[in-house]
Amino acid sequence: MIQPRTSSIPHRRGRRALLAIAAALLVLVSSAGIAPARSSVELADPSQSCTSIMVGRLASTDGSVMTSHTCDGNYRTWLNIVPASKPGPEAKTRVFAGLLHTESPSDLQGLSDKGEVPQASETFAYLNTAYPCLNEHQLAIGEATIGGRRELRNPDGKLYIEEIERLMLQRCRTAREAIRLAGELVKVYGYGDYGECLTIADPKEVWHFEIFGSGLGKPGAVWAAVRVPDDEVGVSANIPRISELDLGNPDRFLASNNVLSLAEMKKWWDRKSGQPFKFWKAYSGERPFSTREYYILNTLAPSLGLKDDAEELPFTVKPEKKLSPRDLMRYFRETYAGTDLDATKNLLVKARDSDMMVKSPAVSPWMSRDFVALLNALKPGAVESKRTIAIAGCSYATVIQCRSWLPDAVGGLCWFSFDNPALSPRIPIFAGVQSLPPGFEYCAQHRYRVDSACWAFRQASRLATVRWGVAQPYIETARAEFEDKAFAELAEVERTALKLLENPDGGEAACAKFLTSYTGDFARAAMQRYRELTEMFWGLFGRGF
Repeated sequence: MIQPRTSSIPHRRGRRALLAIAAALLVLVSSAGIAPARSSVELADPSQSCTSIMVGRLASTDGSVMTSHTCDGNYRTWLNIVPASKPGPEAKTRVFAGLLHTESPSDLQGLSDKGEVPQASETFAYLNTAYPCLNEHQLAIGEATIGGRRELRNPDGKLYIEEIERLMLQRCRTAREAIRLAGELVKVYGYGDYGECLTIADPKEVWHFEIFGSGLGKPGAVWAAVRVPDDEVGVSANIPRISELDLGNPDRFLASNNVLSLAEMKKWWDRKSGQPFKFWKAYSGERPFSTREYYILNTLAPSLGLKDDAEELPFTVKPEKKLSPRDLMRYFRETYAGTDLDATKNLLVKARDSDMMVKSPAVSPWMSRDFVALLNALKPGAVESKRTIAIAGCSYATVIQCRSWLPDAVGGLCWFSFDNPALSPRIPIFAGVQSLPPGFEYCAQHRYRVDSACWAFRQASRLATVRWGVAQPYIETARAEFEDKAFAELAEVERTALKLLENPDGGEAACAKFLTSYTGDFARAAMQRYRELTEMFWGLFGRGF
């Protein structure tokens, strides 16, 4: 007589079945790395937020200055082009809190009106992402929330970081102008946000700018900015990184007037101690790097022998190989697969009818928190806690080139992707583009809506993670095809745009029309391809997993 098993879970086959069922039920429920929405009163977990990489012009393969951003968390995915305007010499502009969570450009729900500040008599056109990122004069901005000491926050300050970025892009042509403008504005109107880093680039240089409130009381802020050397690369990944300041060298260092005095007043630094003033130590107190900074800087300059247990890493490094925009895109797809940092390296099982050790098709870098908890309950230590550079909970990502040898309309180029940057294609948006496809103006964070461009990519990405071992080659091939297409066509697009600009009679308008059409056609083709992937994945997985 055959006795029934009292428990199938310890058995290898039963355990494998349980994991497959768990994958089907849980992977779509919650994506790994999604941070809670940041409101006016609560800061998202900085460890799950954004990453920005900066590249000086002599550290890039073509002389580009580059900045970048992964907007990780529950932030709005809609974007549009805000045109230039001439509001006049007495113009004012209203500033708000809550813009990061609207559903469309016309959505006013949840906004907190913070009052008015003077506007420039003439404003520049800009690419209006959740954190505005590129204007018509090739001024580009990346962002990363860095937290800092909570007692520095002053909610009475009028300006939040996304509004500071908007005002920078509307008024400034260079990174230095943008930093000085921010310093002037927060001194008068106050900074109401948590600690933030902006990585600000123009065709000549890129700066790393960190800002905090100055605490309760009179509105103000404390900030510092460091120029990345032209032949070096820097990283910001949610931790204050600025160290010692040489304020006698304004070509390299800028700071607010209170940068030392506030730290002394708060007893975060003692001038008489003989210890050097370090911005990160005074205004954060945390070790100034995490896995992401260590991984990027160490792989850029392995001969430095950087240690992940050091108190401090170099602020920037000279890369042993110059970087192209595609190199930055590869970093933003990074999950540390195949390295000692791979969080899933312990999830190997014996393949059926083979002695080969493989990972289950349900295992991926994008597993939900619930699924990870289940795996670790079944096998303690199965999945290690690692914050990868690419996460499924990304809203959108940018890699922006500023190119001094090209006219602004063509030289400024934002490589934009919706959702998970490891799985979605990059869409080229030039500084001269005047409008985007309608679906770009509808957010994907509030509800499922077929008119949202982001959902075209998100559907395919989420289905791919359900059975990653099967879907991975399909979605990664599609992403790579569009990246290859964009770079193969780039030189011809630039030649055509430059030829149009040569015409003194309407050349600028013709160039803008051409670039707008090219970006729109590229985006529509990418959306259609990913909708086809979605249909294919439903066909593969629709009856079960």
